Amino acid sequence: MKKKFDWKRFILDTAPVAAFTGAICVLIILLSLLGADGTYFVFRGDAANAAAASSAFDAVRTTERFDWTFIALFAVVVYIYATELKHKNYKGVVAALALYGVHWLYEIGNAVIGSATGYALWTVSPESTSFVLLVGVSWELSMMFAIAGLAMSKLLPDDPKKRILGINNRILFAIANAAFFAIFEIFLAGTPAFLWVYPWWGALPVFVTTYIPFFLAAFLMHDAAPKTQKRFLLAVWGAVAVLLLVLIPLGVI
Repeated sequence: MKKKFDWKRFILDTAPVAAFTGAICVLIILLSLLGADGTYFVFRGDAANAAAASSAFDAVRTTERFDWTFIALFAVVVYIYATELKHKNYKGVVAALALYGVHWLYEIGNAVIGSATGYALWTVSPESTSFVLLVGVSWELSMMFAIAGLAMSKLLPDDPKKRILGINNRILFAIANAAFFAIFEIFLAGTPAFLWVYPWWGALPVFVTTYIPFFLAAFLMHDAAPKTQKRFLLAVWGAVAVLLLVLIPLGVI
């Protein structure tokens, strides 16, 4: 006999998640109202950034601004991965690769949007980096995302089933980390290094549609069965490889 769907359990599980996420959305909205006239914090895109964002396409994968910090950062990231593997922190490495892979899918999608519409959802300024990988991600940002899942996974409770505020701790930590990154991005968008053009894009959609999936991928894969981890990483990184191999030669991204 087919098991009846437990609506009561579903509501009990999802209501705290929705409430927590909604509370953070309200916080971001309140911050945007309070900081509407601020200089250092930007909560949504501005059409005034259009010219700078458009010119950034010309700097993608050029070596005009290359410097040796490129090598230094790469060496640090390699050292971190090697150290974690030596200590057999495979769950942490999976969390890192899961977030980094999803991040690359988003960056490819962002670059495709930029190619199709003229402006990406987010753009990095060529002047702010030693190398632009795609229109929305510099080498320095990419290296940060390469270890973000690993770093934040170290804060997770040992018990993957533990509930905090009625929410599974993996989901709660994913939402909380997403909120931290989204709010920090408010500062980045207020600098010349990071550009939002579309007025409907900003801290709130970044929190909900971008950073929550990043950290859900990292933290849920952290505790998944090894077979599931392998399948997820193969699917994500396989998709990344295919998209890059097809779209870059075609000149799309």
